[in-house]
Amino acid sequence: MATDETELNARTRIVFSSDCPSRPILDQIADKWSMMVMAVLEEPTRFNELKRRLEGVTQRVLTQTLRRLERNGMIVRRVLPTAPVGVEYSLTPLGESLREPFGYLYDWTVDNADEILERQSDYDRGAGRSGT
Repeated sequence: MATDETELNARTRIVFSSDCPSRPILDQIADKWSMMVMAVLEEPTRFNELKRRLEGVTQRVLTQTLRRLERNGMIVRRVLPTAPVGVEYSLTPLGESLREPFGYLYDWTVDNADEILERQSDYDRGAGRSGT
């Protein structure tokens, strides 16, 4: 049992270490727009269709998000032989492997949104700051 506890403690220290390589990766793939892009990419999708489906995203932010996801191996960019030249994006096998865990997080968010908004409202009215 000491071995299991030691192993667990070692993994915990690595995860929370400031130089852990997972930190920048999590930051790059788990942000709002990355998660939404990956949810939309059920099939190869053109840039403008992505932009239409992601209400509120700017062209600049979408471009940055797509580049970051491509750099991390989550999506692939394909230039289409059309006039004018078109570009479409699709998930790689690595990106596809995130659909299920992202789906759980999305479902949890939708299922709990009302309660979270209520808690935020309570906190903002001062109920969450008693004694501090």
